[in-house]
Amino acid sequence: MESCSKCTKEFYILDQGIIEIQSINQVIMTSIKELLTNIDISYHGQDFHVRFQYESIEQLISVLKEIDHSFNQDTKGKLYCITKHIQANAEHFSPNTPFLEFYHRASNREYLTIINEQLFTSFLQPVVSLKNLNVYGYEFLLRPSGDISFNPGELFSFSRKAGLQSLLDSQARVSSIKTSAQLVENGFKRFINFLPSSIYDPNHCLRSTFAAVEKYGVDANDLIFEVVETERIDDINHLKNIFDVYKKHGIKVALDDLGSGFATMEVLKQLQPNYAKLDRSIIDYCDQNKEKQETIAKIVQIANEYNIILLAEGVERKEEAEFCKTIGIPLAQGYYFAPPSSKPISSLTSSAL
Repeated sequence: MESCSKCTKEFYILDQGIIEIQSINQVIMTSIKELLTNIDISYHGQDFHVRFQYESIEQLISVLKEIDHSFNQDTKGKLYCITKHIQANAEHFSPNTPFLEFYHRASNREYLTIINEQLFTSFLQPVVSLKNLNVYGYEFLLRPSGDISFNPGELFSFSRKAGLQSLLDSQARVSSIKTSAQLVENGFKRFINFLPSSIYDPNHCLRSTFAAVEKYGVDANDLIFEVVETERIDDINHLKNIFDVYKKHGIKVALDDLGSGFATMEVLKQLQPNYAKLDRSIIDYCDQNKEKQETIAKIVQIANEYNIILLAEGVERKEEAEFCKTIGIPLAQGYYFAPPSSKPISSLTSSAL
């Protein structure tokens, strides 16, 4: 299967090379002349292109910082960069790479290396049936591998700023599928996160995901892809389209963080996923909070109406687990049962509830 070029292209910055900054108007050009020496300037229509050679990555970053500090956000959004490596004479950044994306890539080479070389793995956190305390499945979470250390949230934040979110999101999905094939027996559900904003065309961008499912022999019926939406869900139809493509391949879908942020009960009704995960913010001490209990009861009612399976996230106390079971939530996960780990757990203690 052909993979999405936007999601798989690798990006490198070498210590020496040539950079071009394109689409610069007269006002910006005047300012850049004060920042750079020994530069080649060409005129294209109403815009200027600046080309200069850098001798070290430190020199490149210094120049980029000067440009970054000299122009406002709107102006920087109109600048574009190209790099050409002297050694290989190969262009590793496609034409018209936005300046801010290039700047973040050059300034955070450690994160760039982590993504390029896929220096991460997947940890597993069990999803538990509250009825019998059997392990129902696992959620797969991005974690550092080997001696590498990084914060997964910060890595994804970098990927967004650097224009590499689609690449990292695709890599994380494939890593989760591969890990699940190696460690988890068929029949256990595998909850895998995805960012809808990284999938511009689901039929095209998800090819590498479906290829990994086939390559590693994972039963599509065991897969549940859950939307992690840290940004506002502006295009509900786009998200529905992604869900439909997953379902067409026999894969279940889930809405994450329900009851917090942008994952509202109205969104739940519109999307009608197979699963919905209640955010830890409304699970926390839900056994003692009447307002949370009323909210959870409404969610359970909607889920029953639309045949949606609910899962309580962030369960850290026995009383929370007991309340969720009593009110009719069938699944749960959290540190009360087990933290994320590099290996699946064999069983839970019988005293968990």
